[in-house]
Amino acid sequence: MTNNSPPKSTEWRDAGLRYHSYNFFLRRKFGQRIQKVSLDAKFTCPNVDGTVAKGGCTFCDNRSFSPSRRVPIYDISDQLEDGMRRLKARYKVDRFISYFQPATNTYAPVERLRPLYEQAINHEKVVGMAIGTRPDCVADDVMDLLEEMAGKTFLSVEYGMQTIHNRSLDWMNRGHHHDALLDALERSKGRGFEICVHAIIGLPGETHDDIMATADAIGELNIDSVKIHNLYCVKNTPLADDVESGKVQLMELDEYAPTLVDFLERIPPHLLVERTIGDAPRDYFVGPEWCLDKQAALRKIEAEFERRDTWQGKKYKG
Repeated sequence: MTNNSPPKSTEWRDAGLRYHSYNFFLRRKFGQRIQKVSLDAKFTCPNVDGTVAKGGCTFCDNRSFSPSRRVPIYDISDQLEDGMRRLKARYKVDRFISYFQPATNTYAPVERLRPLYEQAINHEKVVGMAIGTRPDCVADDVMDLLEEMAGKTFLSVEYGMQTIHNRSLDWMNRGHHHDALLDALERSKGRGFEICVHAIIGLPGETHDDIMATADAIGELNIDSVKIHNLYCVKNTPLADDVESGKVQLMELDEYAPTLVDFLERIPPHLLVERTIGDAPRDYFVGPEWCLDKQAALRKIEAEFERRDTWQGKKYKG
């Protein structure tokens, strides 16, 4: 585990929670509510620019999941100030994590990355930084830079795993296989930053057993946190075409909620759960419709936990 790792405890259960939520962890770590400010450094991805593929991931339009791609681009300091102002007004918070969210935020030379990262953490109200990236885009000198940043602030590095199944990675035009993630994780360990992976439930062709295999594999990765969401569809993507033609069926909430609970039962109880569902702005959104009522979806998930009287890690075999 890393220097920024959560302790291997189940204090969240003592607080009456069904899973180890990231909000619970951040409140314990910083003594108050923390919000992430999405930042856009205008990076691209190697499966967009043609390095490994073209067109990007099958489901991806960065504008749909990152607020910073839906507003005029300022420099990092301006984006940070604007984002903090908006979040402070909405959530009454006063401390923030700078979040390099859209695209691949280590996909540049260190000489470009360092000043951007420095800008993002050099503010009195910023308590940490999160960096979203791909596992095939963390060269050794970038790893060294991430370690350097972790020595200055709380740092979480988010790797887009999505699934352990290579056929699904091929379907999404990912441009790498699961071995790239294993390599990145091995080189990340012991460098002082929190290690997070993203996972998607409901990928075409994946059975319940396939999804549970990904959950079980997560338990063996020795990571710190996970972000989970359903496969949802936004406009102007290859996935949107497949949904419209009927080639792909998106998972409905009545199936997703129990599958998610199955998934959470199998991962380690100390692992942080940063997200359990995905959504997108209505202007970009195709489906499934239930994603647009996030609170109702969360209540459905909580009701499934209560119905079973279960919790994260109950069936973990580690």
